[in-house]
Amino acid sequence: MAVLCGVAAQSSAAPPPASAFGRVPAVVEAEISPDGQRIAILGGTSEQRVISIATIDQPGLPVLQLGAVEATRLRWAGDAFVIASVAYWEKTDGQRSYRIERHIAVTPQAKAVSRFFDNLTTSQFLANGQPIAGVTADAPSRVLITDLVESLGAQGTMNTRLKRKGLENASVRALWSIDPATGKGRVVERGDPDTQGWDVDLSGEARVRRDIDELSHRREIFGRAKGKSQWTQLWAESPTGPEYRLLGYADPDDAVYLEKDGKIVRRKLADGVEEPVSDGGFSMRLVWDTYRNSVAGIVSGADQPTAQWLDAEVGAAHGVLARAFKGKDVSLAGWSKDRTRFIARVASPSSPGAWYLYDRARKEVSPLGEEYPELQGVALGTTRWITYKARDGLEIPAYVTIPAGAAPRSKLPLIVLPHGGPAARDGFDFDYIAQFFASRGYAVLQPQFRGSAGFSREFREAGKGEWGGKMQTDLLDGVAALTATGEVDSGRVCIVGASFGGYAALAGASLHPDAYRCAASIAGVSDLGQLIAEEARLFGRSVAGFDELREELGVADRGKLEAMSPALHAAAVKVPVLLIHGDQDTVVLPAQSQRMANALKAVGKPYELVILENENHYLTKSATRTQTLEVLERFLAKNLPVN
Repeated sequence: MAVLCGVAAQSSAAPPPASAFGRVPAVVEAEISPDGQRIAILGGTSEQRVISIATIDQPGLPVLQLGAVEATRLRWAGDAFVIASVAYWEKTDGQRSYRIERHIAVTPQAKAVSRFFDNLTTSQFLANGQPIAGVTADAPSRVLITDLVESLGAQGTMNTRLKRKGLENASVRALWSIDPATGKGRVVERGDPDTQGWDVDLSGEARVRRDIDELSHRREIFGRAKGKSQWTQLWAESPTGPEYRLLGYADPDDAVYLEKDGKIVRRKLADGVEEPVSDGGFSMRLVWDTYRNSVAGIVSGADQPTAQWLDAEVGAAHGVLARAFKGKDVSLAGWSKDRTRFIARVASPSSPGAWYLYDRARKEVSPLGEEYPELQGVALGTTRWITYKARDGLEIPAYVTIPAGAAPRSKLPLIVLPHGGPAARDGFDFDYIAQFFASRGYAVLQPQFRGSAGFSREFREAGKGEWGGKMQTDLLDGVAALTATGEVDSGRVCIVGASFGGYAALAGASLHPDAYRCAASIAGVSDLGQLIAEEARLFGRSVAGFDELREELGVADRGKLEAMSPALHAAAVKVPVLLIHGDQDTVVLPAQSQRMANALKAVGKPYELVILENENHYLTKSATRTQTLEVLERFLAKNLPVN
């Protein structure tokens, strides 16, 4: 059953156009109904997102057009409705656009029957996302959603989760139980100004609550056992205590699953007894059985994910698919309640994501759709995992991508591509920018520099105060390690990055002016002092996370802050600089790229500034993604020619 068809493979004579890489994925998500009879697929183009609903063994494909929105998630509420989460951008305070998320109930005939909270004036603007906390097991199903009492403030400012105690118009979050047939709901749990959200059981009762104190910025987790009315503190953040990350609540155990200092533990809510579940690993996440609200497996891995299955039946199904798609990451997106049909996403760094239906009874695996259909059948770059020593001895991991067909030790031109965050990481998945560069003949290095997330607490904290310091030399040490293999030419290296990666590109050009032949920043920070001032002006100094930003940057030392700001060192730049920024970016304001452009212009340094119209920080439109790749291609062809 090929629901979304691919296109013919590109000729090997020429690489695919930038648009083949720059398009937003044609498939975002696929979800199967509890009875296993229908599959809802979220996809389309950035100009017209659609929901397609296929019925097993029946012709026809009802389609609901959503328009030019960000379509993010699907979840079935029983067999009668699939809930689609969509987002758009709304400018509400005259300065910044905010990401607004709404939920729509859709029938199996692809008819939108309700939009949640249309009957509430206080929910006209829902900022920063409203996650679905759960769906009740009883029929008809109800949907539990958090963060749904944010509203427009009295003076026309967005009343987001960035509230501080003492504000008269500060609202609190509530847990709502929604009837998907009407979109109307009722409050079943009310938080306080510190409450961020809840986890629920299959009956819709809140069992876990997450708080952040907006004054002290301390994170807390509370639990409430079945049959109890009082909340009990499970964990409170402490600089010297263990670090916890909430993974979710499980019904069969009446327990909460937590990542504790890199290991997964289960804590029973009734007696507080904590027991180990996994010895630990990197980038851990859980695979949930949504019908039982239980943990089916644990996925972890530094380079490539591996699974530890607690549910043998689900693990067996995954094993069939893993053998069928050897060498790729197989992620189970869901299954039918009777476990006869499974939905899986299959991908690797060299293989764009594709979605499949596995019918266990029929022993069939059928394609549902390709995320990048224009790349189907195209030979892409090969990616491997390496580790190297930084100059202070710290071991740094990295992904290296080599163009398809490249000869060994061929001294290729290299692009260093640091990730954003910086508390993030690259994964074992298709990266459209890295593969685009490889298709043009460049080797690509993606270092997981100190400060990256997904490895260890110590590794992440090693990046504090090192934005312009050891984080940057970690990149240079990766270039040296790769040069030693003979694969790349040390004299032909450029650096390209987005967000924090954009800052790293500008820092490379200004703080290490002899290291690179050129630098390209997408939505990057250029003046750290200006960044701090912007955050304080727009959100306030007591907002949770503001202190973390200052600590990460080392803002207590003004001299160090200035020493790490590329715009203040424009005179040191010796290479061409490309600046790309979306005019609707609310994460890093376009003024940061303009600041760097002005600084370079003032000292007569070569630069190019490209402003992407109607685009945000994340490049969510195919047209501007493609424009970005085309601009990068021209810039690199001029300053880092392959031949």
